[in-house]
Amino acid sequence: MAHDKNTTGPAIEPRCLTLQQAADYCALTRSGFSAWQRQGLVPGPIPGTNRWDRKALDAALDKASGLREAGAMPEDPWDAWERERDAAKAAGAR
Repeated sequence: MAHDKNTTGPAIEPRCLTLQQAADYCALTRSGFSAWQRQGLVPGPIPGTNRWDRKALDAALDKASGLREAGAMPEDPWDAWERERDAAKAAGAR
């Protein structure tokens, strides 16, 4: 964990990231991060916010890089939420 030079304890690493922080976390420019988002490689912001969930980014990158193959591991909470949200949207569109 990172240390803040102004304190003696560990710095808090935020789970919710701004667009710039999310892009930096993925070692991308903001436009590169937005392109990955359009391609479905990384999720969009948390609904109703302008913040990205660090754990959701990790899960998406694990999936995109092949670290988590379909059926190899239980579905993570983010994927379950996303699947249920998409199903609810599709049901509402009928």
